[in-house]
Amino acid sequence: MPTSLKATAVQMASGPNVAANLYEVERIVATAAHEGSNLVVLPENFAYMGQNCSDMLAIKEQAGEDGDLQRFLSDLARKHGIWVVGGTIPIATADESRVRAACLVYDDCGRLAGRYDKMHLFDVRLMDVEEKYNESSVIEPGDAPLVVETPFGNIGIAICYDLRFPELFRSMLAGKPDIFAIPSAFTAATGKAHWEPLVRARAIENLCYVIAAAQGGYHVSGRETHGHSMIVDPWGTVLAQVPRGSGFVTSKLEIERLHATRRNFPSLDHRRLYCQL
Repeated sequence: MPTSLKATAVQMASGPNVAANLYEVERIVATAAHEGSNLVVLPENFAYMGQNCSDMLAIKEQAGEDGDLQRFLSDLARKHGIWVVGGTIPIATADESRVRAACLVYDDCGRLAGRYDKMHLFDVRLMDVEEKYNESSVIEPGDAPLVVETPFGNIGIAICYDLRFPELFRSMLAGKPDIFAIPSAFTAATGKAHWEPLVRARAIENLCYVIAAAQGGYHVSGRETHGHSMIVDPWGTVLAQVPRGSGFVTSKLEIERLHATRRNFPSLDHRRLYCQL
């Protein structure tokens, strides 16, 4: 196993023009790959953010079939010879009025290595800014965590609102993750208050690297997302961060440093309670 890798978190302010969003992804990822990145994490809803959550039904795809978004992610990984954590795309369910918010992971040959469906759905009212979200009206929740084995360590996947549920991350420890990849689209209000503390907490308490790729800017719907995509080490140190707008951050992840941290500070071995899903 390699002792280190270069990882990238992509940040966007996606809109309703799928082609334009994909062009932006290709541009950013090409640059990151040229600079030596082995692993790229895209934000939640990288391909499409419309006026309403229900708008994503128009671009849903059947799992495993030759959908445009699935083919794009596969081609992206194969073309650049990198692993890609594909943000989220809407995958059809038996209920035509709902989709799964699926994060697809592709290896450096463009093969599907794993799929995680967002488990915790953002059904909240933000009183101070008069915003209301009801993801469960359109999205069907997932029912299982995912840890993907890669040549440079195991990667656990979570999506946005999942950050607020530490039991999900604890349950993934059974898969021995070294890295958590977290595609997100935090609102400006919740992001300002909670984004960095939550990302750093998940790294600290699980002694894992965290790659948190976010939406960051103003969207056609009027929604504002927080951005501040970041890469955090197992001690909770922010290694790299980009504030707002389209772009990316890259950092080297030292896997041996992670193992040394766990040997010297073996808090995971001191647990008395365990989470199982």
